[in-house]
Amino acid sequence: MMTMIMMMIMMMMMMMMMMMMMMMMMMMMMMMMLMMMMMMMMMMMMMMMIMMMMMMMMMMMMMMMMMMMMMMMMMMMMMMMMMMMMMMMMMMMMMMMMMMMMMIMIMMMMMMMMMMMMMMMMMMMMMMIDDDDDDDASANNYV
Repeated sequence: MMTMIMMMIMMMMMMMMMMMMMMMMMMMMMMMMLMMMMMMMMMMMMMMMIMMMMMMMMMMMMMMMMMMMMMMMMMMMMMMMMMMMMMMMMMMMMMMMMMMMMMIMIMMMMMMMMMMMMMMMMMMMMMMIDDDDDDDASANNYV
């Protein structure tokens, strides 16, 4: 009888041990699962963060490119405007030079006309002065 009881106790102990082991195993498994889940979550988060960073970088690059393009366009426009202004100034200078030349030409013409008029007047005056002792006087002498 005593052996039977002992055996029973032993069996119970064994069963308890087995149960404990099983429980421990289960707990370990659960913990492992949890850890795995956490790791996965962390990995996902990291991936998301990297993706976000990449997107941000791309956006920044695009913005920079746009700004550069705008600056280039502005520079081109400014250059064009400057060229136009220079052309206009050149045209104005040419016009002024032409006007000056015309004015000088007219002044020269006026001076020439004045000289001619003066010459004519001198000639007329010379013709008007008539000294009476040369031609008709000699004619009278001949008569």
